[in-house]
Amino acid sequence: MTESWKDGVVEDEDFEFPPDIADDFEWVPATQEVAGNLPDLAMNSWQDGGSTRREFLRGVVCSGVAVSAATYMFTGHSKQARAAVRGVERLVSLNINGKTRRVDVAPNDTLAHTLRYRLGLTGTKIGCNRAECGACTVLADDIPIYSCSTLTHQVRGKKIQTVEGVASPDGTLHPVQQAFIDELGPQCGFCTPGLIMSAVGLLESNSSPSAEEVKYAIGGNLCRCTGYSKVVESILAAVEAMGGQKEQG
Repeated sequence: MTESWKDGVVEDEDFEFPPDIADDFEWVPATQEVAGNLPDLAMNSWQDGGSTRREFLRGVVCSGVAVSAATYMFTGHSKQARAAVRGVERLVSLNINGKTRRVDVAPNDTLAHTLRYRLGLTGTKIGCNRAECGACTVLADDIPIYSCSTLTHQVRGKKIQTVEGVASPDGTLHPVQQAFIDELGPQCGFCTPGLIMSAVGLLESNSSPSAEEVKYAIGGNLCRCTGYSKVVESILAAVEAMGGQKEQG
């Protein structure tokens, strides 16, 4: 029987690569849609505001600091916009997994970027980077959100929970995590952290969900490996382990 994936193999000198699922998505991050929506950030887009390379380099030399030059590039020629960006406090306090973390955050940094590259919490995955796949799901005040399309400055004062903070302090896994292991919920595992966070968020608000409610709760999490049946079974097993009523579906 011929394996269908081989039809899409790309040859590159002496190597062969299967198709890359990331090719289905654009590389442009989702901040374009959200960066202009904050009242204290007068930015219409994360993209280049039209300044040339020469103007950018001149800004670096004249200012003496790279931050000012980067601000100039992102906000174009608007003095008001540049002033607004400079006025945003970069060093902020975030409540992450029950601990206060002080972190230097640029005005257009997404929560996913901050978690992974500034705090080292790499359990939060970046898949599509456009709020479409759910791999980056975390909880903000017990509500699942896409961290790739949420600016870090938007969650100041909120309680953020990532997959690293789901287990008990003594290392005991959360019932959802244990159920995913027992029921063989993951396959490649890339989407698993996002699915776990969506499930934990569901059980925070509904301790005894039906199978249909479970399916609805994970509707924003895409998985390329499975038909979702094992994922649903895992979450329902966690419901039963937590004392809720397991429903088949």
